[in-house]
Amino acid sequence: MDKFELSNIEILELLERKYDEFNRPSYIDSDPIQIPHRFSATEDIEISSFLTATIAWGNRKSIITNANRLMGMMDNAPHDFVVKASIDEIKHLKPFVHRTFNGDDCMFTIRSLKNIYLNHGGLHGVFSKGFNSTQTIKGSLEFARKILFETELENAREKHFANAAKNSSCKRLNMYLRWMVRRDNRAVDFGLWNDIPMSELQIPLDVHVGNVARKLGLLKRSQDDWKAVEMLTQTLKEFCPSDPVKYDYSLFGLGVFEGF
Repeated sequence: MDKFELSNIEILELLERKYDEFNRPSYIDSDPIQIPHRFSATEDIEISSFLTATIAWGNRKSIITNANRLMGMMDNAPHDFVVKASIDEIKHLKPFVHRTFNGDDCMFTIRSLKNIYLNHGGLHGVFSKGFNSTQTIKGSLEFARKILFETELENAREKHFANAAKNSSCKRLNMYLRWMVRRDNRAVDFGLWNDIPMSELQIPLDVHVGNVARKLGLLKRSQDDWKAVEMLTQTLKEFCPSDPVKYDYSLFGLGVFEGF
């Protein structure tokens, strides 16, 4: 892998320039975040974001197509469907599939979300409780995962919900938290949850972000795991302590759109 020899000032200038270039409303049209942007009610945004993030691996066009299909199968009213759907209505999701995430996985997720919204104050309540009890995003993710599997532990389903305790990078869950927590004037991220500090968010680390970060000398670790997430986020905090994951736009955009 080629490494670019840039000074810290040059790296910061590049990150800031690409952040400004990619973190714009026009970005929404090419990204899975377009799915929750179709909703206005907080709970609909939370749930559609969570479901979209859950299947956000592979071809981006396929992610968007299948997330849109799933919303249609829920009558484009995700919160209402989650809290009110009967067992038979949930079974209507059986035909859904996105790569290895199949209808059984989908039905399990909806049943778990129903428990979360009826008994735990919703997704916001769960992730916030996990964060407040540990003051870490890792603790928030671990607690949310515990609650997700509270009603029925199905080993076959666990693979779709990454486990930070087992050193997974938790890319999709960190992306979900970025969507829910980050606040700026760009209208891409939603910034709905103000009790989790932006400064504590962790970078959604995937192969594109990791490769670009290594080329820029921002990440030394070769594996894309939780240790690498914390290492890269800490490095990015040196550039912006209050909002390190803003540079997810820069690193991801450089990798996906510019083949950096």
